[in-house]
Amino acid sequence: MIKHRTIELIAPSGYPHDPAAVHRGIARLRAEGHRVQNIEAAERRFQRFAGTDGQRAAELNRLADPSRALPDIVLAVRGGYGAVRVLHGLDYEGLQRRLTDQPIALVGHSDFTAVQLALFARAGVKTFGGPMLLSDFGAETLSNFTMRHFWDVLTKPEYTLKVNAPQAQQCNVSGMLWGGNLAVLTSLIGTPYMPPVEGGILFVEDVNEQPFRVERMLYQLHLSGILARQQALVLGDFSGGKPFDYDNGYDLHAAIEQIRAVAGIPVITGLPFGHIPDMVTLPFGADAQLRAHAHGFELQMSGYPHLG
Repeated sequence: MIKHRTIELIAPSGYPHDPAAVHRGIARLRAEGHRVQNIEAAERRFQRFAGTDGQRAAELNRLADPSRALPDIVLAVRGGYGAVRVLHGLDYEGLQRRLTDQPIALVGHSDFTAVQLALFARAGVKTFGGPMLLSDFGAETLSNFTMRHFWDVLTKPEYTLKVNAPQAQQCNVSGMLWGGNLAVLTSLIGTPYMPPVEGGILFVEDVNEQPFRVERMLYQLHLSGILARQQALVLGDFSGGKPFDYDNGYDLHAAIEQIRAVAGIPVITGLPFGHIPDMVTLPFGADAQLRAHAHGFELQMSGYPHLG
């Protein structure tokens, strides 16, 4: 039985382009007995963004206000683009004081990766890569897979994900779980918002990126030394990026094999995470152990905020 939770919406990136999906998502959450706050986040528009930079930063900074009760879940409305514009305006010291070791889940993916990276780099705040209001809770057909993993991870102190996907490499490694959208992550290399993770387990995904662009971004992680400092790279979904005729047989598999040849760390594939209907929820900053074998892999996660 899912407990009734207080869910606060935030929109640090683009405005929702499908009002019907917003209404479906809110209605579903309310039908389960949850209290949904800050609905205006899904109604604001400024150019292509869900409000001005100041409005979107203030929405996150409200979480640092000790006079306000913390919600159980902070749920991103959608991704798109725009979160990078608010990173310099966040109250990292206040957010660190207010959110550290609290049973609160900040959840989203795609462009929300920028917020997740910055919060961890500047404040040590752990978050969750997971579903968002518009594309997931507001989908025409709700994914039972996505919802089951979402509530299981958020309400349990530890969680083991088992994936039946054949693997070209085997490994048994442990480290901090971190990552997100590949394009957003690489865009923050060399900035104060990229956490200097050593010995981590890095997961990445992206959508509508051609295989050569995916390879180029992975090469940026490699050439900057980030990949070499990790225990493993775990690849999520990379749908929508079809090869060109010019590629002459070069495809995503070829790109992955090239990175596998130069990275010097295990590259694991088949993680059900990204811009897909059936996705898992991953605690950014969790302690993790990854065991990969010929027939699949297990990812054991603990040490993250949970609602109980």
